[in-house]
Amino acid sequence: MRAQSTNPGFLELIGRFAGKRMLAIGDLMLDEFVWGRVSRISPEAPVPVVKVTREAYYPGGAANVARNLHEFTGTTAVAGLAGTDGPGRRLLELLHEAGIDTEGVLQDPEASTTVKTRVIARNQQVVRVDRERPAELSREQLTRVAEHLDAAVAAADGIVVADYGKGFLNQALADEICRLARKHGKILTVDPHPHTSLAWRGATAIKPNRIEAFSAAGLPIAEPVEPACGDQALIEAAQRLRSLWQSGSLLVTLGEQGMLLFDGAAAPLHLPAHTHEVFDVSGAGDTAIAVFTLGLVSGATPAEAAELANRASGIVVGKFGTATVTPAELMAAFGA
Repeated sequence: MRAQSTNPGFLELIGRFAGKRMLAIGDLMLDEFVWGRVSRISPEAPVPVVKVTREAYYPGGAANVARNLHEFTGTTAVAGLAGTDGPGRRLLELLHEAGIDTEGVLQDPEASTTVKTRVIARNQQVVRVDRERPAELSREQLTRVAEHLDAAVAAADGIVVADYGKGFLNQALADEICRLARKHGKILTVDPHPHTSLAWRGATAIKPNRIEAFSAAGLPIAEPVEPACGDQALIEAAQRLRSLWQSGSLLVTLGEQGMLLFDGAAAPLHLPAHTHEVFDVSGAGDTAIAVFTLGLVSGATPAEAAELANRASGIVVGKFGTATVTPAELMAAFGA
């Protein structure tokens, strides 16, 4: 096991984030949070009755990745697909209000915008309701997206792809994104979805969680092992994925165990979680991939970028809702 990086330049790295131009690509969603109080059980079924006290909406999926990126840099764009339905309009309004460039968002009147509704009472999630109708891009839409991305990738310092398996990404688009990243010499990171089985050959880094790593590698999911760097089943899955995807680095998020970084020929680097209290894990993976990528484009080594992402994840899970981390919060985590 390698020693964890203690480079005193973390604050300088975070300071460089502000000047970067970032592009998020992937499945766009709307996250709805419904907060309420529970005082009784329903007479109709053994379920709690939630009296709603407030509601809030946030960009979700790749839109939440863009939101996390935009906390640190003033130039963030997003590419994806949204319906012209109410949730789609609300999502675009939220992105516009945040100052995120939505020129790359296709608006399709036939598409149904994915909405994830979380009902929260007594500081815990009671139920999640998903409204979605996954649909693949038409050939004409794929051409339009590819044409937009040629210029968008060239203008960005880094690209983050968030695959939530809702149909926006397919192998043809994945190949085109990888080709454009190589053509323009850009850093490309991917948060994959195991069920789409897309290959991201040549990406700078890929960030699955533990379950996704096993699924994408075609291996049965094994129980976690302590210490994580001795988890041979996970190491085997990571080796398969690195061979399959031919990525520079593989960062596996492990929840309460932190993260495990596979980079080059070096031994796996375990980064223990920096979580004090977990309130909500919604969007924690989005925060991790956003900050990890910002670290890479700002000159951090993969180990340093992983530590930045690890600290950011520890902060965001201590917040309710699909939250983000601010530069001040991340700097404070490193003693600023």
